[in-house]
Amino acid sequence: MHGIPRAGEDLARTYRDFALSEAAGRSPSYARLCLGVAADDAVLTLVGALPLAKRQPNLLLGTVRLLGGPVGDYPAFRDWLVAHWPAVREQMLARSTQTNEAARCAVLLPVLAALPQPLALIEVGASAGLCLYPDRYRYRYGDRSPIGPQGAPLLDCAVDGPVPVPDRLPQVVWRAGIDLNPLDVTDPDDVRWLRSLIWPEHTERAERLSAAAAIAAAEPPLLVRGDLNESLARLAEQAPAGATLVVFHTAVLAYLDTAGVDRFTAQVAELAARRPGTVWVSNEAPRVIPQIAARLAVPAPPGRFVLAVDGRPVAFTMPHGQGVDWL
Repeated sequence: MHGIPRAGEDLARTYRDFALSEAAGRSPSYARLCLGVAADDAVLTLVGALPLAKRQPNLLLGTVRLLGGPVGDYPAFRDWLVAHWPAVREQMLARSTQTNEAARCAVLLPVLAALPQPLALIEVGASAGLCLYPDRYRYRYGDRSPIGPQGAPLLDCAVDGPVPVPDRLPQVVWRAGIDLNPLDVTDPDDVRWLRSLIWPEHTERAERLSAAAAIAAAEPPLLVRGDLNESLARLAEQAPAGATLVVFHTAVLAYLDTAGVDRFTAQVAELAARRPGTVWVSNEAPRVIPQIAARLAVPAPPGRFVLAVDGRPVAFTMPHGQGVDWL
């Protein structure tokens, strides 16, 4: 990386690590493109001029797909990117990575179904709110018989360990979410952005997105635009009495700094004190919430999240809900 300043070296490492640790084996095209970016001084200079939070590989790649750019071989991708950089830059500044994978409900379901029913759900970092419908999907854990309504989107989840697979779905009487930029499942442009964030090879996820978006569009969730640390307490006040309030999130707190994470966990504790019975369900990378990581008896396998209930680890999960390893 001779000639690239320190910031460029860090950005090159980000794209190289993404290629080798996240995309490798899961998206050959994205692995190939990110290795190309990591070795390309000119592209690193363009991306490096963006604000730090806007330099992520997923945001760049999703934006190129949104605008119809090629994501096959690197030379075509690079030529298109440089030629269309003003439009790409505009979209990257305006948008955020907001992957909304309904299949994550499969790793949440064993927890949700075991709680006192009915439930009132608040998802922090809800995107379009597709994970607010755990009662509307159909689930298959390993080789066990599916549970859930016939014809609903089928969420397949590999299992390991003593997973408490439920025999019924939870009863959800209220559902709401918070997001800095909530997406509207009734807006074709927002759904197109969600589809652009799905990696090219993941055609099954794209089909699932369409089916889940149709379910949400038939009964749109209450989505609040705002910062999670500013909006949670007010939104929780709207949850109906008599329902178990569940505050949950997946791959969200990683976007906060340490102070922000500490403030959020303190808020959840205060909420539970004001409303006894409130349950906090987190599904994040191990390093994100140190007090949860400290309670792990064994380290999380590479690339896995930690599912925790009220700060107590209960499972390792795959990031998109494809598998769960119960502790």
